[in-house]
Amino acid sequence: MAVKLGEVAPDFTAKTTEGEIRFHEYLGDGWGVLFSHPADFTPVCTTELGTVAKLKDEFEKRNVKVMALSIDPLDSHMKWIDDINETQGTKMNYPIIADEDGKVSQLYDMIHPGAAEKTTVRSVFVVGPDKKVKLTLTYPPSTGRNFDEILRVIDSLQLTANYSVATPADWKEGEDVVISPSVPDEEIPSRFPKGHKVIRPYLRMTPQPDK
Repeated sequence: MAVKLGEVAPDFTAKTTEGEIRFHEYLGDGWGVLFSHPADFTPVCTTELGTVAKLKDEFEKRNVKVMALSIDPLDSHMKWIDDINETQGTKMNYPIIADEDGKVSQLYDMIHPGAAEKTTVRSVFVVGPDKKVKLTLTYPPSTGRNFDEILRVIDSLQLTANYSVATPADWKEGEDVVISPSVPDEEIPSRFPKGHKVIRPYLRMTPQPDK
């Protein structure tokens, strides 16, 4: 069964490059990103892991902890980290799960259909402080993930969790947002004192409320 948006992210305990970790405990009261890789020493994934290491400050600013997964064993992960550090000009600073028995991959429906029995797809799961899944993405092997986009989505998720707004297409932090249809017109002035613009009765814009 696939893990669906709004469901509680399955908890698990796993061996990682930073010791044994229980997923929910690792996240604490913050947000989390879990992303999987088909195997160690794969070219696209090497660049992705290095990119995320360089973005650690950006994830920390948002109270987000990151964890990667590959079905290869721990000793292989440790050797791969040396390669990542050298080729990507960084230092790995978050754990990689050694999912040798495929337990986590099966929990999150990461096994690639039609591929080798233990090959995982390149999935991304964003988990909120309530431990529920807020975003799922699955990429093909040939396309590297865009982690700036993942950070953008986290910004939107965190904003819309606290205010009755949605974010429009291509929205970035600091830009105007959409007032949720559930907010009556008469409540807008008190709830959004920065002002608003009515483009259509169903499309009402306001400056980002927490800026």
